[in-house]
Amino acid sequence: MRVQPRRQPAASGIHGGRVRRSAGLLPYRFDGDDPSNDMLVFIAHMGGPLWARRDDGGWSISKGEYDVATETPRQVARREFREEIGVEAPGEPWLELGDERMRGGKVVTTFASRAPASLAYVESNLFEMEWPRGSGRIGRFPEIDRAQWFELDVARRKLVSGQVPFLDRLAAAMRNSPA
Repeated sequence: MRVQPRRQPAASGIHGGRVRRSAGLLPYRFDGDDPSNDMLVFIAHMGGPLWARRDDGGWSISKGEYDVATETPRQVARREFREEIGVEAPGEPWLELGDERMRGGKVVTTFASRAPASLAYVESNLFEMEWPRGSGRIGRFPEIDRAQWFELDVARRKLVSGQVPFLDRLAAAMRNSPA
């Protein structure tokens, strides 16, 4: 399990003069594996004390930051899924859901992949932060403390608001794809 220092958000989403970028993967499946049934998505609850008591609005697509000069969005989405969920990312083909600028200015690129119902959270990497704030004590916390399948309407409530458009894009892509 890897421990990493918590990245501090930069003002206006700019880090070192560049826009901060993240990439992630949104696994999906159909109830009973029949595309005419309800779609479910696999999302992760953010770990650490700041998110511990928050459920609605406290979940995220498994994702992480990267440097466009050294990694591709697909590489990062695959790596972050493994680090945050504890298992290998579902295989290709991956559907590109595009980019979305978050409130803080970070640009998130998201992919979707059909995954088996057996996909489950195992463990997450850890990060360190001072907690409680101002105490001088450094605590270690999981970046993700759980992940699970949700129907789309429930996932819309659970996800941080800036990531909800990815659910809409996935649903539209499934409606427009041949059966």
